Amino acid sequence: MKYLVTGVAGFIGARVAERLVAAGHQVVGIDNLNDYYDVSLKQARLDKLTDNDLFHFKSLDLADRDGMAQLFVDGQFNRVIHLGAQAGVRYSITNPFAYADSNLIGTLCVLEGCRQHKVEHLVYASSSSVYGLNRKMPFATSDSVDHPVSFYAATKKANEVMAHSYAHLYGLPTTGLRFFTVYGPWGRPDMAPMLFAKAISADEPIKVFNHGNMSRDFTYIDDIVEGILRCADHIPAPNSDWTVEAGTPATSIAPFRVYNIGNGSPVKLMDFIAELENALGKKAQKIMMEMQDGDVPATWADTEDLFKAVGYQPKVGIQQGVRAFAEWYKTYYGVTQ
Repeated sequence: MKYLVTGVAGFIGARVAERLVAAGHQVVGIDNLNDYYDVSLKQARLDKLTDNDLFHFKSLDLADRDGMAQLFVDGQFNRVIHLGAQAGVRYSITNPFAYADSNLIGTLCVLEGCRQHKVEHLVYASSSSVYGLNRKMPFATSDSVDHPVSFYAATKKANEVMAHSYAHLYGLPTTGLRFFTVYGPWGRPDMAPMLFAKAISADEPIKVFNHGNMSRDFTYIDDIVEGILRCADHIPAPNSDWTVEAGTPATSIAPFRVYNIGNGSPVKLMDFIAELENALGKKAQKIMMEMQDGDVPATWADTEDLFKAVGYQPKVGIQQGVRAFAEWYKTYYGVTQ
Protein backbone atom coordinates (compact mmCIF):
# COMPACT_ATOMS: atom_id res chain seq x y z
CA MET A 1 0.00 0.00 0.00
CA LYS A 2 0.93 3.64 -0.18
CA TYR A 3 0.96 5.54 3.12
CA LEU A 4 1.29 9.17 4.06
CA VAL A 5 2.93 9.65 7.46
CA THR A 6 2.82 13.20 8.81
CA GLY A 7 5.35 14.27 11.43
CA VAL A 8 7.73 11.68 10.01
CA ALA A 9 10.83 13.22 11.61
CA GLY A 10 9.17 12.96 15.02
CA PHE A 11 9.73 10.35 17.69
CA ILE A 12 6.72 8.19 16.81
CA GLY A 13 6.45 9.09 13.13
CA ALA A 14 9.97 7.99 12.25
CA ARG A 15 9.50 4.60 13.92
CA VAL A 16 6.13 4.07 12.21
CA ALA A 17 7.70 4.83 8.82
CA GLU A 18 10.54 2.39 9.54
CA ARG A 19 8.09 -0.40 10.27
CA LEU A 20 5.99 0.34 7.20
CA VAL A 21 8.88 0.31 4.73
CA ALA A 22 10.25 -2.84 6.39
CA ALA A 23 6.89 -4.46 5.60
CA GLY A 24 7.20 -3.42 1.94
CA HIS A 25 4.83 -0.46 1.86
CA GLN A 26 5.53 2.80 0.03
CA VAL A 27 5.74 5.72 2.45
CA VAL A 28 5.69 9.44 1.79
CA GLY A 29 6.69 11.28 4.94
CA ILE A 30 6.24 14.99 5.60
CA ASP A 31 7.58 17.24 8.34
CA ASN A 32 8.33 20.94 8.66
CA LEU A 33 11.44 20.25 10.78
CA ASN A 34 10.67 23.16 13.10
CA ASP A 35 13.04 24.12 15.90
CA TYR A 36 10.72 23.39 18.85
CA TYR A 37 13.48 20.95 19.78
CA ASP A 38 16.86 19.91 18.37
CA VAL A 39 16.53 19.69 14.58
CA SER A 40 19.66 17.52 14.34
CA LEU A 41 17.85 14.76 16.25
CA LYS A 42 14.95 14.97 13.80
CA GLN A 43 17.40 14.80 10.90
CA ALA A 44 19.16 11.80 12.45
CA ARG A 45 15.85 9.96 12.62
CA LEU A 46 15.23 10.78 8.94
CA ASP A 47 18.72 9.65 7.97
CA LYS A 48 17.79 6.12 9.01
CA LEU A 49 14.98 6.16 6.43
CA THR A 50 16.29 8.00 3.41
CA ASP A 51 18.41 5.16 2.01
CA ASN A 52 15.28 3.06 1.43
CA ASP A 53 13.75 3.38 -2.05
CA LEU A 54 10.27 2.85 -0.60
CA PHE A 55 10.54 6.06 1.43
CA HIS A 56 10.24 9.60 0.13
CA PHE A 57 10.54 12.69 2.31
CA LYS A 58 8.96 16.06 1.62
CA SER A 59 9.54 19.15 3.76
CA LEU A 60 6.07 20.60 4.20
CA ASP A 61 4.08 22.46 6.84
CA LEU A 62 0.71 20.94 7.70
CA ALA A 63 -0.92 24.37 7.63
CA ASP A 64 0.22 25.05 4.05
CA ARG A 65 -3.17 24.61 2.42
CA ASP A 66 -2.00 24.68 -1.20
CA GLY A 67 1.01 22.49 -0.48
CA MET A 68 -1.09 19.91 1.37
CA ALA A 69 -3.72 19.87 -1.37
CA GLN A 70 -1.04 19.21 -4.00
CA LEU A 71 0.53 16.52 -1.80
CA PHE A 72 -2.70 14.53 -1.88
CA VAL A 73 -3.13 15.08 -5.63
CA ASP A 74 0.37 13.75 -6.28
CA GLY A 75 0.33 11.03 -3.63
CA GLN A 76 -2.94 9.15 -4.17
CA PHE A 77 -2.51 7.51 -0.76
CA ASN A 78 -4.34 4.40 0.40
CA ARG A 79 -4.00 5.26 4.07
CA VAL A 80 -2.85 8.21 6.16
CA ILE A 81 -1.20 8.09 9.59
CA HIS A 82 -1.37 11.64 10.90
CA LEU A 83 1.18 12.13 13.70
CA GLY A 84 2.33 15.65 12.87
CA ALA A 85 1.43 18.31 15.44
CA GLN A 86 2.88 21.04 17.57
CA ALA A 87 3.78 19.01 20.63
CA GLY A 88 4.14 19.95 24.26
CA VAL A 89 1.65 20.84 26.98
CA ARG A 90 3.41 23.76 28.64
CA TYR A 91 4.57 25.39 25.40
CA SER A 92 0.91 25.77 24.43
CA ILE A 93 0.40 28.14 27.37
CA THR A 94 2.84 30.69 25.92
CA ASN A 95 2.50 29.95 22.19
CA PRO A 96 -1.14 29.00 21.53
CA PHE A 97 -1.18 30.18 17.91
CA ALA A 98 1.45 27.59 16.98
CA TYR A 99 -1.06 24.94 18.09
CA ALA A 100 -3.94 26.53 16.22
CA ASP A 101 -1.91 26.52 13.01
CA SER A 102 -0.46 23.02 13.26
CA ASN A 103 -3.05 21.06 15.23
CA LEU A 104 -6.26 22.68 14.00
CA ILE A 105 -5.59 24.06 10.51
CA GLY A 106 -3.07 21.27 9.84
CA THR A 107 -5.52 18.54 10.77
CA LEU A 108 -8.22 20.17 8.67
CA CYS A 109 -5.86 20.07 5.68
CA VAL A 110 -5.31 16.35 6.30
CA LEU A 111 -9.04 15.69 6.62
CA GLU A 112 -9.76 17.57 3.39
CA GLY A 113 -7.05 15.69 1.54
CA CYS A 114 -8.44 12.37 2.75
CA ARG A 115 -11.98 13.36 1.77
CA GLN A 116 -11.11 14.66 -1.67
CA HIS A 117 -9.01 11.63 -2.59
CA LYS A 118 -11.04 8.82 -1.02
CA VAL A 119 -8.39 7.67 1.48
CA GLU A 120 -9.59 4.35 2.89
CA HIS A 121 -8.50 5.02 6.50
CA LEU A 122 -7.15 7.95 8.52
CA VAL A 123 -5.38 7.11 11.77
CA TYR A 124 -4.49 10.20 13.80
CA ALA A 125 -2.77 11.06 17.07
CA SER A 126 -4.81 12.25 19.98
CA SER A 127 -3.48 12.41 23.54
CA SER A 128 -4.14 11.28 27.10
CA SER A 129 -4.14 15.00 27.94
CA VAL A 130 -7.76 15.21 26.72
CA TYR A 131 -8.83 13.66 30.04
CA GLY A 132 -7.94 16.94 31.74
CA LEU A 133 -9.69 17.35 35.10
CA ASN A 134 -10.95 13.75 35.13
CA ARG A 135 -10.06 11.95 38.36
CA LYS A 136 -11.61 8.49 37.83
CA MET A 137 -8.88 5.94 37.15
CA PRO A 138 -8.13 4.32 34.81
CA PHE A 139 -9.11 6.76 32.09
CA ALA A 140 -11.61 5.11 29.73
CA THR A 141 -12.81 6.19 26.30
CA SER A 142 -16.36 6.07 27.67
CA ASP A 143 -15.47 9.02 29.94
CA SER A 144 -16.32 12.63 29.14
CA VAL A 145 -13.33 14.69 27.95
CA ASP A 146 -14.85 18.15 28.08
CA HIS A 147 -12.52 19.79 30.63
CA PRO A 148 -8.95 20.08 29.24
CA VAL A 149 -6.36 21.88 31.36
CA SER A 150 -4.11 23.06 28.50
CA PHE A 151 -4.70 24.49 25.05
CA TYR A 152 -2.68 21.58 23.63
CA ALA A 153 -5.25 19.19 25.11
CA ALA A 154 -8.07 21.35 23.75
CA THR A 155 -6.65 21.06 20.22
CA LYS A 156 -6.44 17.27 20.55
CA LYS A 157 -10.05 17.08 21.70
CA ALA A 158 -10.92 19.32 18.74
CA ASN A 159 -9.15 16.92 16.38
CA GLU A 160 -11.38 14.09 17.55
CA VAL A 161 -14.52 16.17 17.00
CA MET A 162 -13.29 17.31 13.60
CA ALA A 163 -12.60 13.71 12.60
CA HIS A 164 -16.10 12.70 13.65
CA SER A 165 -17.66 15.40 11.50
CA TYR A 166 -15.79 14.11 8.43
CA ALA A 167 -16.62 10.50 9.26
CA HIS A 168 -20.31 11.47 9.52
CA LEU A 169 -20.54 13.82 6.54
CA TYR A 170 -18.33 11.99 4.06
CA GLY A 171 -18.03 8.42 5.34
CA LEU A 172 -14.29 8.86 5.93
CA PRO A 173 -13.14 6.08 8.31
CA THR A 174 -11.14 7.66 11.14
CA THR A 175 -9.37 6.19 14.17
CA GLY A 176 -8.02 8.43 16.91
CA LEU A 177 -5.37 7.15 19.32
CA ARG A 178 -4.92 8.76 22.73
CA PHE A 179 -1.21 8.24 23.45
CA PHE A 180 -0.03 7.84 27.05
CA THR A 181 3.51 9.10 27.88
CA VAL A 182 5.56 7.52 25.12
CA TYR A 183 9.26 6.95 25.89
CA GLY A 184 12.22 5.02 24.53
CA PRO A 185 15.21 5.37 22.17
CA TRP A 186 15.13 8.43 19.89
CA GLY A 187 12.66 10.14 22.24
CA ARG A 188 11.80 13.83 22.46
CA PRO A 189 14.28 16.09 24.30
CA ASP A 190 11.45 18.07 25.94
CA MET A 191 10.03 15.01 27.68
CA ALA A 192 10.94 13.98 31.23
CA PRO A 193 13.04 10.86 30.37
CA MET A 194 15.40 12.90 28.15
CA LEU A 195 15.49 15.87 30.50
CA PHE A 196 16.28 13.60 33.43
CA ALA A 197 18.91 11.59 31.54
CA LYS A 198 20.68 14.76 30.38
CA ALA A 199 20.79 16.26 33.87
CA ILE A 200 21.80 13.05 35.66
CA SER A 201 24.58 12.36 33.15
CA ALA A 202 25.92 15.91 33.61
CA ASP A 203 25.69 15.76 37.43
CA GLU A 204 23.07 18.49 37.37
CA PRO A 205 19.84 18.53 39.42
CA ILE A 206 16.51 17.42 38.01
CA LYS A 207 13.22 19.20 38.66
CA VAL A 208 10.66 16.89 40.28
CA PHE A 209 7.21 18.44 40.08
CA ASN A 210 4.40 18.05 42.62
CA HIS A 211 7.15 16.93 45.02
CA GLY A 212 7.28 13.59 43.22
CA ASN A 213 3.63 12.75 43.93
CA MET A 214 2.86 11.90 40.33
CA SER A 215 2.39 8.79 38.23
CA ARG A 216 2.36 8.21 34.51
CA ASP A 217 1.30 5.37 32.24
CA PHE A 218 4.74 5.19 30.60
CA THR A 219 4.45 3.32 27.29
CA TYR A 220 7.43 2.04 25.32
CA ILE A 221 7.77 3.25 21.74
CA ASP A 222 7.68 -0.21 20.11
CA ASP A 223 4.40 -1.04 21.86
CA ILE A 224 2.90 2.24 20.66
CA VAL A 225 3.99 1.63 17.06
CA GLU A 226 2.65 -1.92 17.09
CA GLY A 227 -0.72 -0.57 18.21
CA ILE A 228 -0.74 2.11 15.51
CA LEU A 229 -0.04 -0.39 12.74
CA ARG A 230 -2.65 -2.82 14.00
CA CYS A 231 -5.20 -0.01 14.03
CA ALA A 232 -4.27 1.02 10.49
CA ASP A 233 -5.34 -2.45 9.35
CA HIS A 234 -8.57 -2.29 11.38
CA ILE A 235 -10.87 0.07 9.48
CA PRO A 236 -13.82 1.20 11.63
CA ALA A 237 -17.34 0.53 10.47
CA PRO A 238 -20.47 2.45 11.43
CA ASN A 239 -22.27 1.16 14.52
CA SER A 240 -25.93 1.17 13.50
CA ASP A 241 -27.10 0.41 17.05
CA TRP A 242 -25.30 3.42 18.57
CA THR A 243 -27.12 6.41 20.06
CA VAL A 244 -25.83 9.52 21.78
CA GLU A 245 -27.91 8.76 24.85
CA ALA A 246 -26.86 5.13 25.30
CA GLY A 247 -23.51 4.89 23.50
CA THR A 248 -19.90 5.68 24.29
CA PRO A 249 -18.36 8.85 22.79
CA ALA A 250 -15.58 6.66 21.38
CA THR A 251 -17.78 5.26 18.61
CA SER A 252 -20.69 6.40 16.46
CA ILE A 253 -23.15 5.63 13.70
CA ALA A 254 -20.32 7.02 11.53
CA PRO A 255 -17.12 5.03 10.73
CA PHE A 256 -15.38 6.63 13.70
CA ARG A 257 -13.40 5.18 16.61
CA VAL A 258 -11.23 6.48 19.44
CA TYR A 259 -8.93 4.29 21.56
CA ASN A 260 -6.55 4.69 24.45
CA ILE A 261 -3.07 3.39 23.66
CA GLY A 262 -0.91 2.99 26.74
CA ASN A 263 0.79 0.41 28.88
CA GLY A 264 -2.18 0.12 31.23
CA SER A 265 0.13 0.06 34.25
CA PRO A 266 0.95 3.44 35.80
CA VAL A 267 4.39 4.00 37.35
CA LYS A 268 5.16 6.42 40.17
CA LEU A 269 7.47 9.20 39.04
CA MET A 270 9.97 8.46 41.81
CA ASP A 271 10.08 4.79 40.73
CA PHE A 272 10.74 5.84 37.13
CA ILE A 273 13.59 8.07 38.29
CA ALA A 274 15.05 5.18 40.33
CA GLU A 275 15.00 2.91 37.25
CA LEU A 276 16.76 5.60 35.23
CA GLU A 277 19.37 6.09 37.97
CA ASN A 278 20.08 2.34 37.90
CA ALA A 279 20.32 2.26 34.12
CA LEU A 280 22.68 5.26 33.99
CA GLY A 281 24.70 4.16 37.02
CA LYS A 282 24.28 7.55 38.72
CA LYS A 283 22.10 9.07 41.41
CA ALA A 284 19.97 12.09 40.59
CA GLN A 285 20.12 15.34 42.49
CA LYS A 286 16.46 16.27 42.98
CA ILE A 287 14.83 19.68 43.34
CA MET A 288 11.27 19.24 44.58
CA MET A 289 8.84 21.69 43.01
CA GLU A 290 5.13 22.53 42.89
CA MET A 291 2.83 21.23 40.15
CA GLN A 292 3.09 23.07 36.85
CA ASP A 293 0.18 24.76 35.10
CA GLY A 294 -1.45 22.47 32.55
CA ASP A 295 -0.21 19.31 34.25
CA VAL A 296 -2.13 16.51 35.96
CA PRO A 297 -1.04 14.31 38.90
CA ALA A 298 -1.70 10.94 37.27
CA THR A 299 -2.54 9.13 34.04
CA TRP A 300 -3.64 5.53 33.57
CA ALA A 301 -5.02 4.01 30.36
CA ASP A 302 -7.87 1.57 30.16
CA THR A 303 -6.94 -0.26 26.94
CA GLU A 304 -9.51 -3.05 27.05
CA ASP A 305 -11.38 -1.86 23.96
CA LEU A 306 -8.15 -1.67 21.95
CA PHE A 307 -7.27 -5.20 23.01
CA LYS A 308 -10.70 -6.42 21.93
CA ALA A 309 -10.45 -4.63 18.58
CA VAL A 310 -6.90 -5.48 17.47
CA GLY A 311 -5.33 -7.67 20.16
CA TYR A 312 -3.14 -4.82 21.45
CA GLN A 313 -1.09 -6.00 24.40
CA PRO A 314 2.03 -4.08 25.53
CA LYS A 315 5.12 -6.26 25.96
CA VAL A 316 7.84 -3.96 27.33
CA GLY A 317 7.91 -3.31 31.07
CA ILE A 318 9.39 -0.23 32.67
CA GLN A 319 12.71 -1.80 33.66
CA GLN A 320 13.41 -3.20 30.19
CA GLY A 321 12.21 -0.04 28.49
CA VAL A 322 14.25 2.35 30.63
CA ARG A 323 17.39 0.26 30.14
CA ALA A 324 16.93 0.31 26.36
CA PHE A 325 16.38 4.07 26.45
CA ALA A 326 19.44 4.66 28.66
CA GLU A 327 21.70 2.55 26.43
CA TRP A 328 20.58 4.49 23.36
CA TYR A 329 21.03 7.79 25.18
CA LYS A 330 24.59 6.99 26.24
CA THR A 331 25.51 5.85 22.73
CA TYR A 332 23.85 8.69 20.83
CA TYR A 333 25.16 11.45 23.06
CA GLY A 334 28.55 9.86 23.76
CA VAL A 335 28.05 9.64 27.51
CA THR A 336 30.79 7.87 29.42
CA GLN A 337 30.86 7.05 33.12
